[in-house]
Amino acid sequence: MTPERHAKLQAFLLLSGWDDAARSTLAGDASNRRYDRLDHPSLGRAVLMDAPPEKGEDTRPFIKIAAHLKSAGLSAPDIVARDTENGFLIIEDLGDDLFARVLQSNSGPEETLYLAATDALFAAQSASPPAGLDTYGAAAMTQTAMLAIDWYLKFATPNPADIRQEFESQLQTLLNAHIAEPDVLVQRDYHAENLLWLPDRTGVARVGLLDFQDAMLGHPAYDLASLLKDARRDVDPQVQQTCIDHFVKISGVDADDFKASYAVCSAQRNLRIIGVFTRLCVRDNKRHYPDLLPRVWGNLISDLTHPVLREFGDWVTSVLPEPSPDVIARIKVANV
Repeated sequence: MTPERHAKLQAFLLLSGWDDAARSTLAGDASNRRYDRLDHPSLGRAVLMDAPPEKGEDTRPFIKIAAHLKSAGLSAPDIVARDTENGFLIIEDLGDDLFARVLQSNSGPEETLYLAATDALFAAQSASPPAGLDTYGAAAMTQTAMLAIDWYLKFATPNPADIRQEFESQLQTLLNAHIAEPDVLVQRDYHAENLLWLPDRTGVARVGLLDFQDAMLGHPAYDLASLLKDARRDVDPQVQQTCIDHFVKISGVDADDFKASYAVCSAQRNLRIIGVFTRLCVRDNKRHYPDLLPRVWGNLISDLTHPVLREFGDWVTSVLPEPSPDVIARIKVANV
């Protein structure tokens, strides 16, 4: 943090009454945001979000989506204090019980947590989305998946083939066929490290929500695929199937159509993540991300077994290399 930004932060803490709080660093994410826990002798605990505008961050979408989710009865953090011009927020501290931690410690049954997250997701999608959201439809989804070509293929192989146009054409055709007009809020990072278990609350409020500031209008299957085909942890296949069936039942959608859309959304997302993780390593020097690629690849391969994806899958797996140890090592030493 530059001295100038540090001075702005101190001024914000003083103005908001949190300048006497002890600060401890919380785990960050793949963005330029950072988080500190604040522990104040009289105000209690809260979380400081530092989202530098000069690095492309903007706190206003977080504020907007948090208010929307709370109005739907969901547990998004309260906004305690804000400085949108300089990119500082103090938000409610929902605790440390991320789904990923609860499940790792075996202190909560996987199916219970994932069904609760499925119910919370349906509640979020059932509320009329806020105005002004960008659309994450077939065209936008195709372009974000191009990261698999522009980054992964480029740095995973010494002499990558020129398949960009064919990849774009085939994927957009699939998305056009199976992704209906986007009409629900998709949080786009709905997974175990962004969800908190709050068992003292009731109903859908038992699931605390984080990292939703990039929400757009999208397909109902997208966030469910994000939840169940997690890049950072393996979700039991039976739990995956139970949650998909549960979502189909409570939403009333056609099961076959939804499962096809789910497979296509998940494949697109996994292709995008393969590219994103490569970019985070090569461009941003976050060298641990390629270690996650084998799981993402495994998720992709399982997506491609759906009948509507088999032809595309045969082609994709013939042109994209599997992230073997050699491929991962090659990406880790690459630079731009």
